[in-house]
Amino acid sequence: MSTPAQITYSDDQAEAYDAVADLLGRAGVDITSGDTMPLQEDRDQVMAIVGKAGSGKTLLLSELVNAVTASGVDLVSGDYEGKARKDRRTLAVLAPTNKAASVLRNRGVPATTIHRILYTPLYDPDYELIADWLAGQGDKPEVEGLADAALDRAKAFYDAHKSIPGALAAAGLRGSDFIQGWKRREDPLDIGFVDESSMLDEKQFEDLREIFPTLVLFGDPAQLAPVGSNGDMVFDTLKDGRRLELSRVHRQDADNPILDLAHALADPSVDFGQFENLVREASLKDDRVVYAERVEADLMARSPVLVWRNATRIRLIQAWRGAYGATVDTLLPGEPLICDGIELPIKHRKKRIDLEARGLVKGAQVVYMGPGKKPGFSRLHVMGAEDPQVSAASIIKIEAPDEEEPFIPFAARMGAAFLHGAAVTIHKAQGSQWDTVQVFAPDLYAAARSGRSEAGQPVWKRLAYVAITRAENRLLWITRNRLSRPTAALDTSDLSTVAPAPLTLEAEPEPEA
Repeated sequence: MSTPAQITYSDDQAEAYDAVADLLGRAGVDITSGDTMPLQEDRDQVMAIVGKAGSGKTLLLSELVNAVTASGVDLVSGDYEGKARKDRRTLAVLAPTNKAASVLRNRGVPATTIHRILYTPLYDPDYELIADWLAGQGDKPEVEGLADAALDRAKAFYDAHKSIPGALAAAGLRGSDFIQGWKRREDPLDIGFVDESSMLDEKQFEDLREIFPTLVLFGDPAQLAPVGSNGDMVFDTLKDGRRLELSRVHRQDADNPILDLAHALADPSVDFGQFENLVREASLKDDRVVYAERVEADLMARSPVLVWRNATRIRLIQAWRGAYGATVDTLLPGEPLICDGIELPIKHRKKRIDLEARGLVKGAQVVYMGPGKKPGFSRLHVMGAEDPQVSAASIIKIEAPDEEEPFIPFAARMGAAFLHGAAVTIHKAQGSQWDTVQVFAPDLYAAARSGRSEAGQPVWKRLAYVAITRAENRLLWITRNRLSRPTAALDTSDLSTVAPAPLTLEAEPEPEA
């Protein structure tokens, strides 16, 4: 096995690496010698690498991506694919949601969403020349109205970030300048690596198998199954030898108390009360775990409280807004939002393209920066986006307890819709990570009292596992239904210091003729 000298694999990682290498070899990509053969489209092979948090899945995925691309295989994404060639081999790294894909990108793995692979952009012919040049598949073009300096900015951006839309934005172009529309993919691709595959439903799995002759799934069997499923993951159906498990927990080598707690949930003898005692004991030994009697309001603007019940989510949001003095008809700069979709008809597809190209896709985490220049417009910061500052027509919904319909303090007639993001359900948080996470334990106690199970595991344990493993460095286990007073007013200075000038996206409907 040819691997970088600085990487030391455990036995189970080495076994998984070799198994994937064999799979790729049968597909005509030898990551040991670096040789590739033309794609055999009649081949159909699937493998899964599964393991709990900290078992090294992301490291293995990253190293396999490096080995495959070093063999001359091209990375493709939802941004741009380039021209098909008989001798060209490709790899796509995918995740079910934009949040999960951004977690990988933040770790240096160039990932995109499944949706962006199922639906591909149609480029304007002039700008297709620029995309080919950026991707190393053509000469530097001459485009009317676009100076060499703008092209050079685009090239510098692409070399750093490998994003075609981001590079064209750096040249001063909007998404609708170079993307004419979208189409459902008809032609197959080549090799697909899918992270967070526990979130896949059967339909997504079938779609991926139609597109990728070679598919490798990476997932956590202890996470929550997709809503509406029977509790099984898609990789549970794979036969022996096609499902490899990473059992060693590498991050525990660094004495990580958060992962210790997550893996303690696997002990069937541990009930909810015993688990809370484990959390309390961990908090006495390590300040990375906090056993708290109240939610810390100061943290909720950047990392939401994780809850089980939707009613809890709404009550916490209302209490948090009240603590900062926000009223039902106002929105304060610094309030967190979550994109709930784009409400635009087909005839406004160019405006939709602009919004999506800037990261305003369903599930995107956003911070409200203030009102826009037009009624109903908002200045927003899209968390994790390469070019985060945007002004867009917005429909902002504030939900209230015991009310079927949310209150809308202000809204454009059409545009990007948002829910408040100070608290989210654990299901919605799956695939995301934050530096510090607050878990609302009273909800998990309610789940434990319900006696519900999923795939032979108490639901509260699956919920607790997912919630705990969203924390990268610090976990707050909240035991009481209380909220602390904020220590300072909401602030956006941490977001605006290095932000580029915002691009206004005109998402209002055009007047009728």
